[in-house]
Amino acid sequence: MGAQRTILGIDPGLASTGWGVLIENNGNIQYVDHGVIVTRADSQRADRLFFILQSIRSLLEKFEPGEAAIENLYFGKNVTSAIPVAEARGVICAAIAEKGIFLREFTPNAIKMGVTGSARADKKQVQEMVRIILGMEKPPKPDHGADALAAAICAINSKAIV
Repeated sequence: MGAQRTILGIDPGLASTGWGVLIENNGNIQYVDHGVIVTRADSQRADRLFFILQSIRSLLEKFEPGEAAIENLYFGKNVTSAIPVAEARGVICAAIAEKGIFLREFTPNAIKMGVTGSARADKKQVQEMVRIILGMEKPPKPDHGADALAAAICAINSKAIV
C-alpha cells in the first residue's frame, strides 16, 4: 500500500506560469486544481519575478504538496526568450527548495512521453490525454495550466523514489 501523494506541477514562464495540483493514491489520480500565474507585461522584470515567487509560495501553503514537477528549459533557436523563463524557473525552484519539497525536473519530450507515450505528441494530443487521465469533460485550459498538469502526471508515472 502506497501513501497518498500531493504533486504540484509547474510550467514556468515570465508572462504566464502554469500550475496544477494532483493527488495520487495507490495508482488512482485525483484532479485538485490548476491555473495560471499571470504577470503584467508593463511591470519591471524584478517585480514580475517577485510576484511569481509570492504566488508559488501561496500555492505551496494552500496545497501543501509533498513533491513538485517542473518542465526543464527548451532553448530551441531563440536563447534570448529563454532567459526570462530561466529566471522564472529559478525563483520557482527556490520557493520549492525553501519548503524542502522534492522537485522532479522533466524535459518537454519526457513530459509528452510520460503522458501520451510519444515524445512527438503535439500540444492538442497532450491536452487530450490529460483530459482522459483526469476524467475531465473538456481539455484543461489555459494551455500553461494543462502543461503543468501534464508535468504532475509525468511525476506520478515516473516511479522514482521520493
